Amino acid sequence: MEEKRTLYYVHDPMCSWCWAFVPTWEKIQSDLPNDIEVVYLLGGLAPDSDVPMPEQMKLTIAGYWKTIQERVPGTQFNYDFWTQCQPRRSTYPSCRAVIAAKAQAKDSGEAKILEKAMIKAIQEGYYLNARNPSDFDTLIAFAEEIGLDVERFRLALNSASTVEKLNEEMHMARSIGAQGFPSLILKSNKLFETEETESQELKNVQWENVPYDYNDASVTLRHL
Repeated sequence: MEEKRTLYYVHDPMCSWCWAFVPTWEKIQSDLPNDIEVVYLLGGLAPDSDVPMPEQMKLTIAGYWKTIQERVPGTQFNYDFWTQCQPRRSTYPSCRAVIAAKAQAKDSGEAKILEKAMIKAIQEGYYLNARNPSDFDTLIAFAEEIGLDVERFRLALNSASTVEKLNEEMHMARSIGAQGFPSLILKSNKLFETEETESQELKNVQWENVPYDYNDASVTLRHL
């Protein structure tokens, strides 16, 4: 009998707490036990919207950034975003951009590379360089910068299949118990060998919310 474990990372590319978690999350991934596979799931913070963000909401979110910098030392934000861009409460476009990037991969290994490349482009563009990932033109520029087929990306960004895939990921994130972003959810299931088949999977799959600390990767690693 052997145990198979999958660690689901539930996130949104425009979630400021996910941005603050990046250094610790990278450390966690680099030191994970070999038997754990990592899978990213898009949670989706805010649907598409062309409505400018109200002034009070802008002040509130900028205040969150300050709170994050106090609680997670070293996290950087470019506050020029609030004066140089037209903020909108709309993160689904950036979520779809991650899916559209993965769609250009030739295999699962490349899909993970493109997924992370697009997430990094969105986060650094947004938080360090005051670029607005709610704008399609900005997302297309990111696609070009990470070496994607831009026309293919443009067509995929708002396609029915991409929208469907995002809905599937958001539904799964909720169904496995994600509570905010980021969330770490561990799936464990046991495999056993029989004479009839090489391996079978037991039906009693277990899901568990995994604890984490924004400043200390060892909290998660010890638990795992």
